[in-house]
Amino acid sequence: MTDATIIDQADTLKEADELVNQLETLLDQEFEALKIQDLDQFELLLSGKNQLLAELSRLTGVNQFNDADKLGPHWNDFRTRMLNCRDMHRRNEILIMRKLDAIRGALESMNLQDPTSPVEVYDRLGQIKRIRRLRNFTEA
Repeated sequence: MTDATIIDQADTLKEADELVNQLETLLDQEFEALKIQDLDQFELLLSGKNQLLAELSRLTGVNQFNDADKLGPHWNDFRTRMLNCRDMHRRNEILIMRKLDAIRGALESMNLQDPTSPVEVYDRLGQIKRIRRLRNFTEA
C-alpha cells in the first residue's frame, strides 16, 4: 500500500467518523421530537438522517449489512458506532410503535358501535352518554 492510499483511507475514515457524530446527534434529536410529538421536527430530522445514511453508504461502500465485513480492521470502531446508531434507531422505532398503539387504543375506545365495550363515553356536557345496547332475544 502506498503512503497516498493510507492517507486517503485515513481521510475517508475521519470523514465517516464525523458523519457518524452527526448521525448520533440527529438520532437523539429525533428521539426528543418523538417524545414531545413534534412531527414537523421529526420529518425534518428524518430527511437529514436519510441524507447522512446515503453519504455514509457512498463514502464507505456499505449498502447492505454484510458489506461492512469488507471494511478493514481499522474500521472496527466505526462499525461499533454504526451498531450503536442502529440501536438508537430501533429505540426511536419502538417509541413510534408505542405511541401508535396508544392512539389506536384511544380510537377503539371511542368506537360506539361495539356493544360489548366496557368503556363509558361522555358527551359535550360531561355526562355519560347512554348507549343503547340491543339485547339478544335470549337475554330479554
